[in-house]
Amino acid sequence: MYRYDEFDHAFVNERVAEFRDQVERRLAGQLTEEEFRPLRLRNGLYLQLHAYMLRIAVPYGVLSPRQLRQLAMIGRKWDRGYGHFTTRQNLQFNWVKLVDIPDVLAALAEVEMHCIQTSGNCVRNVTADPYAAAAVDELEDPRAWCEILRQWSTLHPEFSWLPRKFKIAISGAAEDRAATAFHDIGLRIVRGPNGENGFRVLVGGGMGRTPYVGQEIKSFLPKEHLLSYIESILRVYNLHGRRDNIHKARIKILVNALGIDKFREDVEADWEATHKDAIDLPEDEKRRIMSYFAPPELPERPARDEALAARRESDPAFANWYKHNVLPHRVPGYASVVISLKEPGRTPGDASSDTMDFVADLTERFGHNEARVNYTQNLILPHVARADILELYEALAGAGCATGNNELLGDMICCPGLDYCNLANARSIPIAKEIAKRFEDPARQEEIGKLRLNMSGCINACGHHHSGNIGILGVDKKGTELYQITLGGNPKDSASVGTIIGPGFRAEAVPQAIDTIVDTYIDNRHEGESFLETWRRVGAAPFKEALYGAR
Repeated sequence: MYRYDEFDHAFVNERVAEFRDQVERRLAGQLTEEEFRPLRLRNGLYLQLHAYMLRIAVPYGVLSPRQLRQLAMIGRKWDRGYGHFTTRQNLQFNWVKLVDIPDVLAALAEVEMHCIQTSGNCVRNVTADPYAAAAVDELEDPRAWCEILRQWSTLHPEFSWLPRKFKIAISGAAEDRAATAFHDIGLRIVRGPNGENGFRVLVGGGMGRTPYVGQEIKSFLPKEHLLSYIESILRVYNLHGRRDNIHKARIKILVNALGIDKFREDVEADWEATHKDAIDLPEDEKRRIMSYFAPPELPERPARDEALAARRESDPAFANWYKHNVLPHRVPGYASVVISLKEPGRTPGDASSDTMDFVADLTERFGHNEARVNYTQNLILPHVARADILELYEALAGAGCATGNNELLGDMICCPGLDYCNLANARSIPIAKEIAKRFEDPARQEEIGKLRLNMSGCINACGHHHSGNIGILGVDKKGTELYQITLGGNPKDSASVGTIIGPGFRAEAVPQAIDTIVDTYIDNRHEGESFLETWRRVGAAPFKEALYGAR
């Protein structure tokens, strides 16, 4: 990961001191809430239903043991002993007191973390493939480019007050594990015509009230021009994006209003007029940042472990966990291991301070001092020797963290919903827990196979319901919480927005509705066919009939 230099330390500490003064003025009544609001949002501080919520950036989803322990300490000292990992590879504390926020920010600064630009109409945390530098299908590690964009966009004088928030994701692998098509800008590292790597650039993706899949604006962008081209996209958006209607202010609305060809024409014209050498990163600075992302030195380890193979034969629980939560690694003898935060009964994405301390210990013992957060709200040890997997599993099982449901139905994405959020229309956490309980049998999830179920408590779609194979949206209808179901969404390659299947369901009926959808899929699928493949082949009719009958 990138390490702060003298400038970075000074900059973050100055921001802490600045916000400490602003908080003191707010508490003394010298600032009204209206005056304080834009100041707190610039520092990731939201006012929720019951308390303040602080959103902490985890750049490109990478955490060190020291950072995990500091987050655990903050949770114990200033929150209620836990934090919530989000779909943007961030961490949120939901119960912090305003008077304590400056001390929390100071504690974060000690471990090279902050909350700058985790809110507001600016470029937010840049996210990446959580298996970067480990995945077998990776063309190039995207994290250094995330860091370059992070430094370039922080307090950018032209783009600090955009029409609306702006999100960027980068994937450097054949499989899109960063949901790039659902971002304002999605970047895929691809091989160019002359064998060099560059970027395929998507623009105008997003969820929320009006979901869109991003469209290709450039099939191949040389890497050296990344900053100048992104700047031209942002400049066109900043000039022409709507500011009169918050619901129509995202870049996706502009792209679809103009059409991708006209938007591309405007961006290319601005880019051609741009003095690129004044924007694009000098080669020596690029090398300096790249040097922080050298792959870890992984000692040679045996590619096959006999004890591991024997345990898989003799222990069904271990075999299930291994099948779903242990992924192949680019280096023989190693694997990436998913630590699920989706044990039945747990709020998806929540991690107690004890769990964060525990994972910090595991990263030191087994993970080469590095953990990752993925957008599906789990933690990952990207570099684990296969010979250590049995010992790691025993530690996880002893702590109740060995749930083997990665990418299965139980691996739900879920936003905090009406239990916390003042924007929500309906509760999401209790429904997610009931669904998890209904499908907690590993054999049942194994029968179903890979299936992405996402749930949001309002139309803002923080739970990514639009991109779920099964999506659930909580809505308020005349004071009653109803849950609208969408089918056929996909966050990966061949990305798609889910289709509303019919009228909403009351909370108590949602688990049975999901069960009915799953049974309909199993009854209609061909051998080896995924839920998405079955949906695209048979369409909505059999699912509607199963859910609503003759209606």
